[in-house]
Amino acid sequence: MGLAKEFKDFALKGNVLDLAIGVIIGAAFGAIVKSLVEDIITPLILSPILEKAGLEDIKQLTWGAGVKYGNFLSNVITFIIVAFVLFLIVKAVNSTRKKEAPAPAAPPAPTNEEKLLMEIRDAIQSRTL
Repeated sequence: MGLAKEFKDFALKGNVLDLAIGVIIGAAFGAIVKSLVEDIITPLILSPILEKAGLEDIKQLTWGAGVKYGNFLSNVITFIIVAFVLFLIVKAVNSTRKKEAPAPAAPPAPTNEEKLLMEIRDAIQSRTL
């Protein structure tokens, strides 16, 4: 029974749930970016190049005996877009988390010994004047 409780505590811990949600959202985001590259960027930007090569899709670009560098290019474009969007998200989160400069700490109150020494100093100064 102890093992089951430990596993439940581990699995329902906030960090594990946050990670699971992040992975699921990341997969969905990846699908969106893949569609952006394949369905929008490739036809708009790369259409002239692909038409000259007699191809319909960037993934059909090959070199030599079957090196599919078109698929590689598609993945590189996808990576760059994902990295840039994640950079913008992290930048936005960091700007909202800007910490205000901490106020300088107040000097500590004098101890009883320091107070006593100050009284003695003041008494000696008042006698000599």
